[in-house]
Amino acid sequence: MRARAHPPQTSVTPKPLRIAAVAAAALAALALGIFTASRLSAPRAAPQLASGTALGEPRPVAAFTLTDHDGQPYTQAQLQGRWTLLFAGFTHCPDVCPTTLALMAQLRRQLAAGPERLELLFLSVDPDRDTPEQLKRYTAHFGAGIRGVTAPAAPLDAFCSSLGLAYVKVPGARAGDYTVDHSAALVLLDPRGRIAAYFPPPHRLDTLAADLGRIMGT
Repeated sequence: MRARAHPPQTSVTPKPLRIAAVAAAALAALALGIFTASRLSAPRAAPQLASGTALGEPRPVAAFTLTDHDGQPYTQAQLQGRWTLLFAGFTHCPDVCPTTLALMAQLRRQLAAGPERLELLFLSVDPDRDTPEQLKRYTAHFGAGIRGVTAPAAPLDAFCSSLGLAYVKVPGARAGDYTVDHSAALVLLDPRGRIAAYFPPPHRLDTLAADLGRIMGT
């Protein structure tokens, strides 16, 4: 399954409709991939979730190398031995991103799961503006040890495609001014770095906490 970013849309398209289109494309590709996998193999019964979809057989992620907010390489090795909850966005996002990162911080507190048990990962899809320094300043506002990561365009595109996420840069009214529409789903990776579940918006703290606790065995 691969989700591709769509060509930039004109500025007259209402932002909620653009975001909905990006999310719908990513989720449609995800559904096709899950359906195809279910036809090719017989996955074990997945947990029934109230706020998302658990994969019967966790799906591997293609090899990747990102850069974290300390300027250090972030690879599949960092995913091993703990659960990872990932959200893709950008630091200039006015609404969805700060709201979701605040929710992720609340989730960790509610689950009482430290970073050794649950990594919270913010994947920037705006590497031109979101330097490691910018990511570190931004994620610090939310506490709970959220780690910011990003990569140049080509490896970022490959990583997002492997995760089943989509994003598209949308030009603004002035030269050099732009925003980024992106998938708003949370992705849960298991302690072997495989995709275990997707949680599309809207997100509710109590149901998410209950679902994560069921999957993680907390």
